[in-house]
Amino acid sequence: MSDSKETKKRDASFFQAMKAVFWSFLGIRKKNDYEQDAAKLNPIHVIIAGLIGALLFIGTLIMIVKQVVAK
Repeated sequence: MSDSKETKKRDASFFQAMKAVFWSFLGIRKKNDYEQDAAKLNPIHVIIAGLIGALLFIGTLIMIVKQVVAK
């Protein structure tokens, strides 16, 4: 497959990658949606979105633990 076809094939935005990662964190993905995302999303966007999602998740857990321990 040529580079131009590969670039054209993966034209999803970073926001779409964030949305796909969010739904994946929840574990609610249809097989059809997963296959469409796999064809469209840029792997670099998915990695960055996953790291951002993980940091947000860890930050949320830390804030919850601080609130519980403070009481």
